[in-house]
Amino acid sequence: MPASETAPTLPARGQFGTTPDGTPVDQVTLVNGRGWAARIIGLGASLQALWVPDRQGTLDDVVLGHDDLQSYLDNRTFLGAIAGRYANRIAGGHFALNGQEYQVTRNDGPNCLHGGTHGVDLLPWTLAEYGPTHAVFTLHSPDGAEGFPGALDISAEYTLTDDSLLVTLTATTDAPTIINLTNHAYFNLGGAVAGGDILGHELMLAADHYTPIDANLIPTGELRTVAGSVFDFSNPRAIGAHLRDGTEAQLALARGYDHNFVLRAGGGAEPSFAARLYDPATGRVMELSTTEPGLQFYSGNFLPGSLIGKGGRLYRQSDALCLEPQKFPDSPNKPSFPSARLEPGQTYRHVSRYRFGVTG
Repeated sequence: MPASETAPTLPARGQFGTTPDGTPVDQVTLVNGRGWAARIIGLGASLQALWVPDRQGTLDDVVLGHDDLQSYLDNRTFLGAIAGRYANRIAGGHFALNGQEYQVTRNDGPNCLHGGTHGVDLLPWTLAEYGPTHAVFTLHSPDGAEGFPGALDISAEYTLTDDSLLVTLTATTDAPTIINLTNHAYFNLGGAVAGGDILGHELMLAADHYTPIDANLIPTGELRTVAGSVFDFSNPRAIGAHLRDGTEAQLALARGYDHNFVLRAGGGAEPSFAARLYDPATGRVMELSTTEPGLQFYSGNFLPGSLIGKGGRLYRQSDALCLEPQKFPDSPNKPSFPSARLEPGQTYRHVSRYRFGVTG
């Protein structure tokens, strides 16, 4: 197995490459006082690497990514990216807003997924502000991009504290629109290069209900209890415990977990506890808190096994997982779901904190 890259020791700014049209893609590396480090690249304002310690104090990179820009452009798997303008799925790529019908790009069978064919994950963001432990990337998304109404001005701020990575997403619009942004990091607390799969990782979710899906992976509108089911992560449970349970129709539809969980305390002004992830092999623990009402738990079902990641590692199914704070999928077509509307004069604000520690 190729070795992981050594964690940087000093903050740095540089260039990750240039897009085919010659646009430079910035990169910044943040380093805190404990030697932890995070690297963010301008393409999609993506979290490219994150070094945190194990129980022995050894730093390792715990998020999947690529070593070069072209691999991100050639393989759209959203590794670490900000997904949007509407993260997750919109049924039929269609919704109504203020009595007007909108058809956005359908790029996932009949659905619009993560903002369409050219979502914000594929665009070079501008590095607007940079310090030793924080960076701000901005993006202007014009009216009509992928069919979405309103011009958006979006900001993604990453802050590395003594024990956490804080991700703050904001946006304003000049016309009524819908918005749902998330960070799409793929986590493997065993290490992005040296770690195995995440089947032995233990997950706890602060959710009593989830939103079951249909054959097109669109929520049916039901809020179904997790009690007594393979979706019950109220107490820590190994991800692999029921992942291959073919008797559970919902797992068969999604090839594993790819479901939105209804957070007990979601939707508040300040982040509330949403999830806890633990790797018994390394002792690493990640606790996620968020202001969002939902959390998409995705068990890496569609990582193809032919995707070349960091250090030449082939990423395959269940080599990592995503915990995506969000509005619910297909909210624009489900009036009972939390609203994803944004009006002129309002500011969309999404704050998620990823706190790391060790145990065992």
